[in-house]
Order: sequence, then structure tokens, then C-alpha cells
Amino acid sequence: MAKPLVVNLAGADFPLNLSKVERSDLYGYVEIETLDEQGRPCTLATLADDGKTVIATAGSAMAMLSADGQWLERKSLVPVDNQGQAIKPVASSYAAPVPLQKTATIDEYLSHNIRSVYQVSCETDFGPLMTELQKGTIFQFPYSFRGGIEPDAGFLLLASDGTPFVAIGTPTQLEMVGFEQAAGAAEDEGEDEESLDFSMM
Repeated sequence: MAKPLVVNLAGADFPLNLSKVERSDLYGYVEIETLDEQGRPCTLATLADDGKTVIATAGSAMAMLSADGQWLERKSLVPVDNQGQAIKPVASSYAAPVPLQKTATIDEYLSHNIRSVYQVSCETDFGPLMTELQKGTIFQFPYSFRGGIEPDAGFLLLASDGTPFVAIGTPTQLEMVGFEQAAGAAEDEGEDEESLDFSMM
């Protein structure tokens, strides 16, 4: 069994087992199998930029090179911000109990793009935690599976049927676009204000 996510509420630890809810669990799925003219299954391949090299599945990888073209190991890289200052990585949420200190409103929860949902179970009594969730409380906490540069937003909440869930997402970034509009309509200095007679319409 996977390592539980331990959360702490009011000094008590609750080991939560997370079971991921897949889209196929909700809607089912369809598999499409492509065959050639002889009935053999086809596999996906990529045509390289040279127009003649065919790269099969798992035939490519990502590499990190220095400015002078030397191979770099991932562990030797140091993340920095746009000012060049080193960023302190965050630890995995499974490395230590996660304190449930912050709550979120429904609007705050809905302002996130949720990409993963986990159904929660607990092998120990987590009645005090369920009591808070049954009040409609939504707990928010930083979440990182392996650790990394920046944590995601984690939410612990109760579904309408009483099932607890953990939802993982990121804040929604809305960018408004539109035509630039001048403060006032441009006026043609040579235009006669009375040249348009609305009574004729």
C-alpha cells in the first residue's frame, strides 16, 4: 500500500490513504486499435524535423546541457528566480505531517484548476476531522508529491454523499484581452457637426 498522507489537526495526526479517482472511473473509456492492411497493430512514431527519420515510441529523451554543450546531471542543477537568486525547494508532503491550519471558501476552491482528485480513507478513527468536514469546512494546504520548486494547492473537503476527498490544483490565471479603445472618439477637424440630418432618416 502507498505511504499515507499524514495530516495534523489540533495536535492529532490522521494518516489518510489516497485513492486516485480517474476520469475512466466516472465516464468509462474507449480504446481505438489501428491495424495495417495485413491486420497487424500499428504503433505510434514521430517524424523528425529532417523529414526522413522515424522515431519510435520511447526513442527520444530529454537531456540537459550547459551553455558550452556539456552534459549536466539533474542533481547538479540549482533552481533560481528571475533575479538569479536560489529558490529553496519544498519538501514532499509525505515527509512529515501536514498541518491543517488554513481553510478556504467555496469561491476560493472554485478559483483553482483541479487536476487530480483522491478519495480519502483512514485506517484509524478520524472522527474529529470528519466532524470539521461535516460542518462544511474546506481545509487548504500546500501539497507536493515528491518535493520540488513550488507546491500545488491541496484541498480536503467532503462530498455531498459524505465521502472525503483531497483535490489538487493550481490557481486559475485569467487573462483578459480586448481591443484598445481610445478615451474619446477622434474628431475630424474639418467635419461639419450639422452635416448629418437625423430627420431625414
